[in-house]
Amino acid sequence: MAGFFERLRQGMARTREGLGDRIRTLIGGRQWSDALYDELEEILYEADLGYDAVDDILTRLKEDVRRRRPERAEEVLARLQDIMVSQLAPVAQPYRLGGQRPEVWMLVGVNGTGKTTTAGKLAERMKQQGFRVILGAADTFRAAATEQLMAWGERAGVDVVRQAEGADPAAVAFDTVKAAVARHLDLAILDTAGRLHNKRHLMQELEKIARVVGREVAGAPHQVFLVIDATTGQNGLEQARVFQDAVPVTGIVLTKLDGTAKGGVAFAIHRTLKLPIQLVGVGESLDDLMPFDPEAYVRAILGEVNLDSR
Repeated sequence: MAGFFERLRQGMARTREGLGDRIRTLIGGRQWSDALYDELEEILYEADLGYDAVDDILTRLKEDVRRRRPERAEEVLARLQDIMVSQLAPVAQPYRLGGQRPEVWMLVGVNGTGKTTTAGKLAERMKQQGFRVILGAADTFRAAATEQLMAWGERAGVDVVRQAEGADPAAVAFDTVKAAVARHLDLAILDTAGRLHNKRHLMQELEKIARVVGREVAGAPHQVFLVIDATTGQNGLEQARVFQDAVPVTGIVLTKLDGTAKGGVAFAIHRTLKLPIQLVGVGESLDDLMPFDPEAYVRAILGEVNLDSR
């Protein structure tokens, strides 16, 4: 866990500088005053937590301050951390394989969010847990996507099913699942296209993939991960709704947290999409995709809080 937290802490340095360090500068070494609420609210907004999340956090914080009447601002910082963790607690939901073999997982999302990279990292993570995995390059509209997935498959030591550029994505999904069944594998992971210039066509394509794999394996796709780029902040959430309309999204993968000062978007995701955040990405290494942990996430943003002040 120490190594896990350290990678997350390092990856979220920009968010911590933009949010946690600013809060510490506001609060550190001072007596608490209600006049600090306005500045605290502004800092939280700028980190992209979203209106509803900020309103809930500050409402709960004000109630707690009225009840406890803390003298030191550090006590308020400790309570702020507790409130932020508790707000995200319902969001965390571990990803796991069920009893079906093979299971079929789909990755969906706008192009550029990191789906292909996530597919490779996820294959590696599942392989390290002892599962037999195969990847399907179902984004056939970008040759670069297939080439990138082949490279990730090679790095992870996992086979990749592919077809020629422009092939039917559902055909690639079909071949991938058939191979998983024939080889008695545990998991098939499908990378899909995410272009949004034709919303209807995209939805039909994803729906077709889901129907095809569902005919081959009961209950498939068993997990549908919506990949969201943290650097787009709340601007990416409306686009994300498109994918909820097309397929039964089961969870969120929040990528590129290392590239943004607005990593607080996890709070807005919880409020807007009503979906669990299951994985976060903080870099390009195979081990930089990790399970979402609300306490580690908030600690990585705010820094360490003196437990004696709680």
